This record gives sequence, structure tokens and C-alpha cells, in this order.
Amino acid sequence: MAAILPRPPEHRDPAWTARLSWTLAGLVLLWPLLVWTEFRPWRLFAPDSLKPTLKFLAGFVPPRVDAEFVGLVVRETWRTVAIATAGLTLALMLALPLALLSVRALSVSGLSGRMAPLPAVVRLASRGLALVLRSVPELVWALVFVRLVGPGPTAGVLAIGLTYGGLLGKVYGEILESSDAHATTSLLRNGASRLQAFFYGLLPQETAELTSYTVYRWECAIRASAVLGFVGVGGLGQQMASSMKLFNGGEVATMLVLFVLLVAGAGRLGAWLRRVLA
Repeated sequence: MAAILPRPPEHRDPAWTARLSWTLAGLVLLWPLLVWTEFRPWRLFAPDSLKPTLKFLAGFVPPRVDAEFVGLVVRETWRTVAIATAGLTLALMLALPLALLSVRALSVSGLSGRMAPLPAVVRLASRGLALVLRSVPELVWALVFVRLVGPGPTAGVLAIGLTYGGLLGKVYGEILESSDAHATTSLLRNGASRLQAFFYGLLPQETAELTSYTVYRWECAIRASAVLGFVGVGGLGQQMASSMKLFNGGEVATMLVLFVLLVAGAGRLGAWLRRVLA
């Protein structure tokens, strides 16, 4: 008879009380945040909002698929990929020196146990520069460079290069810092240069992780370059912004479909590159 009686929740799941407590605490904290941000999604279904929303979505059908427009969108898509790739290349040129300067294991003076004042300052300065670069979103950099160099892909390349240079520099430095420094230290003690210690000591251990993260950031740069197009850096985002201003829903639908295919293709290409390069 006792076997068929329902057991209390705390007997079925020993962590039930803790889970319930954390769930209630999360709801208590989340509710005021939703109130302060005026998060009211039900407004989309209000009578005065539902009709314009349905009218806007109806404009997406049918998509525009004539040869002239599709050719234009393909060219802008290729420009988006070019902006992302050039921006990531610039980011790598910034990130590699910042990462190498910030890694303690590559410091010759650190072999004695404590870094000399000048190398320590250089290490802190490189980390600080990476912090500044990654703290400013690429959208803000794009707005700055659109004013400085004018609208066009140059502003997008510089924006992605600076922000992603800081991101890559920080992550590269952390990956290299977490690796086993025994081989690197041995090379430095036997007269190897810092670059030799890096290429033969640190890099072989972390090639797969560095490659994986770099490819992931390239995929992110493709998405970012499309968003930056809305502020005038060219590419698919700028063309989409123009179509939305003119309420050409069919054109927007075509570009959204192509952008989804672009992101999916970048993901597949990224997975292939990880297998080949890792």
C-alpha cells in the first residue's frame, strides 16, 4: 500500500527544493526588469497594431526574383563577405601582436620568476589596448568611420578590424596563457627567440582551438557586416535598408532568404575549415 502512495517531491528529486527556490528567485528578479524595460509583447496583437503588422508582412509575398534584382543582391552579398573577410584580416594583424605581448610565458625576464618593469608595463598596455578596442561595438566604430572616411566598405572593414582585433587579441592571449608553458620556457632558456618559442612551443598545443575560434569569428563578422550596412558601409545590409525605407517587402524577403543561406553556408564552410586546418 505504501508503494502506491505518491511520494513528496523532495523524495523523488533531492534537488527539488533548491531548483524551486532558484526558480522563484529568478522570477522575482526578472519581473522588475521586465517592468522597467516596458516589455509588452502583447501590444503586437492589439487591434491598432495587428492590422499594420499583417499589412507589412503581406508585402513580403511574393519575393522579388527577377534576374536584374537577384544579380544585384548576389553582388551585394559578395561585398558583404568581402567586408567581413578583409575586416577579420585586419583584426588578425592587430590581434597577433597584442596576444604575443600579453602572454607571460613568452617573457624572457619572467624566467627568473618576476617580470622586469618595462615588459610588465608593455604586457599591461597590450591588454589595455585590447580592452579598449573590444569595448567599443563595431556599430559605433562604423558610425565614426562613416563620418571620417565617408560611406562605403572602408568604414566597415575598419570597424570590424578594430573591434574583432580586441576580441581576438584577448581570447588568443587567454588561450596561450592557459597552455602548458614547459616547452616554451625550455626553448627560451636555451637561447630561442620569442617568435621561435611561440611557433615551436605554444602554437602546436593550441592550433586547433585558435583555428576554431578564428573561424567562428569570421562567421560572426559576416553577420556583423550585414548589420553595419544599415549605417552606410555598403553590402547586403545597406541594400536591405533602402528597400525597407521604400516599403518594398518583396525585395526584403528575397534578401532575407539569401542572407539565411549565406549564414548557413558560412557555417558549413567554417565546419569544413575547422576539420582541414585543425
